Amino acid sequence: MVDYSVWDHIEVSDDEDDTHPNIDTASLFRWRHQARVERMEQFDKEKEELMKGAGECKKKLSECQKKLKEMEVQDRGGTDVEKFKRDLEQLKKEEKSWKKKEDDLRKKEKNMPWNVDTLSKEGFSKSVFNVKDEKKEDSEEQKEQKHKTFVEKNLKQLKHFGMLHRWDDSQKYLSDNPHLVCEETANYLVIWCIDLEVEEKHALMEQVAHQTIVMQFILELAKSLKVDPRACFRQFFTKIKTADQQYMDAFNDELESFKGRVKERAKIRIEKALKEYEEEEKKKRLGPGGLDPVEVYETLPVALQKCFDTKDIQLLQDTISQMNPTEARYYMKQCIDSGLWVPNSKVADGEEPGEPEAEPVYEEAKRDSADQKEESS
Repeated sequence: MVDYSVWDHIEVSDDEDDTHPNIDTASLFRWRHQARVERMEQFDKEKEELMKGAGECKKKLSECQKKLKEMEVQDRGGTDVEKFKRDLEQLKKEEKSWKKKEDDLRKKEKNMPWNVDTLSKEGFSKSVFNVKDEKKEDSEEQKEQKHKTFVEKNLKQLKHFGMLHRWDDSQKYLSDNPHLVCEETANYLVIWCIDLEVEEKHALMEQVAHQTIVMQFILELAKSLKVDPRACFRQFFTKIKTADQQYMDAFNDELESFKGRVKERAKIRIEKALKEYEEEEKKKRLGPGGLDPVEVYETLPVALQKCFDTKDIQLLQDTISQMNPTEARYYMKQCIDSGLWVPNSKVADGEEPGEPEAEPVYEEAKRDSADQKEESS
């Protein structure tokens, strides 16, 4: 038959609702809980003092027995030996007394009613994996290929994890997909954060940044414990969910710092992309002589710029004829080499510009110059 007597001594929980209507239930529960906690603390203190006293007694008894044995080997007699024998007898009596107190304490502990704190104990709080011996570090090419393969295989799961908000959801998802607890996941999330910031999706970037720091903290914890990250990610969530203020502050500080680094990296990437774009556009604009029409247009005298602005070829010819011949040849050669002016014959030293085959190529230069001024402002 099943023995149900063990359930006869269970201390009622702090949240039972069988109370008199005139009693302040919340206060009653609080007092009961406080009284139970104080009783347990008093018992633990009593047990600690008992174990300490018994340990000291046992140590003295051992030292006394050792000293007495040494004196007997040396065949020393007299009052010293008699004194140690008396001390030994006294210590043996004390030892028996301590043992009796230990037995009484065990009986007291056994008869104490169970409560919510003593009914059950945590079975386990970690998973154990066989960890392979450290191997030679991969080359940069191998790491890149490994990362690429991992992302291609797990892209959907990586994006799902990056979009999670709650601690419990993240823990459950990693429990179902433990292969995501690795360096490759953290690297992918970092790159994704920068991409989102470049695309000006700031709110989404901050969400993914949170999950990035979650993964990085798990990896750091594994490194400090010298275990596989898959074996300790539950410990991270247990610690973070217990609201350990110091740990939470460290997490939030690292999160804010990471978001700042992401924004800075995104800014650098945008500036680099703009610079590359400008260089490409400049190459496309270069004239037959290798000059940029935008830059040449900016260096022309105001009178010449006005000719190009109004598309007035006669005004251009009149303006050139009024200028110093050397100066006129220089500016017209600049216009030809940059493609601003397409003549029917090349301008050579001592020759006047010929009639144009087509209209001057200045509209694009004018537009690009205006765009550059707007960007700089």
